[in-house]
Amino acid sequence: RQCLPAKTQAEMAEPVVRFETRRTESGHEVGFATLNAAPSLNALLLEMAESLLAQLRVWRDDPSIVSVVLQGAGDKAFCAGGDIVALYEWLTAVDFAAVEHYFAQEYTLDYFLHRFPKPVLCWGHGIVMGGGLGLLVGASHRVVTESSRLATPEVSIGLYPDVGASWFLPRMPGRTGLYVGLTGTHMNAGDAMFASLADFFVPNGERENTYDRLLSLAWGDSLRANHRVLSGLLRELRDQHTAPDSNLRTHLDLVNEVTDYDSVEEILAALESRADREPWLQRAAQTLSTGSPTSAKVIFEVYRRAVRLSLKETFALELGITMQFAQHPDFREGIRARLIDKDNQPRWSPATLAEVSDSYVEEHFASPWSANHHPFKSW
Repeated sequence: RQCLPAKTQAEMAEPVVRFETRRTESGHEVGFATLNAAPSLNALLLEMAESLLAQLRVWRDDPSIVSVVLQGAGDKAFCAGGDIVALYEWLTAVDFAAVEHYFAQEYTLDYFLHRFPKPVLCWGHGIVMGGGLGLLVGASHRVVTESSRLATPEVSIGLYPDVGASWFLPRMPGRTGLYVGLTGTHMNAGDAMFASLADFFVPNGERENTYDRLLSLAWGDSLRANHRVLSGLLRELRDQHTAPDSNLRTHLDLVNEVTDYDSVEEILAALESRADREPWLQRAAQTLSTGSPTSAKVIFEVYRRAVRLSLKETFALELGITMQFAQHPDFREGIRARLIDKDNQPRWSPATLAEVSDSYVEEHFASPWSANHHPFKSW
């Protein structure tokens, strides 16, 4: 997740998401949605989530729209995460209703994308972290480029990987999902495809050409056929280029070895004992050792518990856990230390892994609502 700088007057005059439709040669239309906050790396504002969700509902029901393209403005990021400044203000004001509304809207958008019936091409160029990863993974056709950098860095700000990560991390090869969840390891395009977080590698220089060819495809009225049409184009483009090597694939046995333990303490010890011999592990060990002990233990437990949940059940679980983090100290403190004051000296509470009891971890799984009153009960 990313800290937002103050908006300029010119930025405030611009829509936070630009929507347009482009006519295809077959007489249909493709909807384009562009996250429009390049100076803040397209961090996901509440207004962005609300407007995206509303427009996607319109496009879903419009028979002339055959496909949707989701992208970010600028050359640096698709979406670097959530609106951390707003969240910090709400947490400081103890405005948990605002926090709940923000995350409920974000998760509803992510879930809607996962279930969107028409093909969605998400152009995951540049930084794709936190909330951006939730959008990318939810799309039906996920493109990454030579500059894509994916990560779930929440352990460093006192949170945990959400936006559906509790569903997709356990489905990554081996225990790579647990590894990246605990360590915030950055993934390149090769990693993203190996981990099934993306489907196609296409250089960013091919973006406009891809869109031009998108408009020339033989679109029709069949949802299944339209998915195949888009897949065919992206396969053709993918086959013309070579993606970066996947570090996760290269180090899969090592990742499985250092995460094959029954506690975070043992995993951290394994990482630290191997870091001198395996330089690739050094940043991972550092991130885990300096991250929130509570976050690390909850991440470990979510990974264990969520593996058999449906996508809907996962998002319902995540909203409850997120609201518990909002009411525990580390989330606000992590934002302060990493992104507001930027002293990089978070005062975690509890301060060590040994002090995080099983009962304290369990508190984070207590739902604030009954099943009949959960915000997602109508899904």
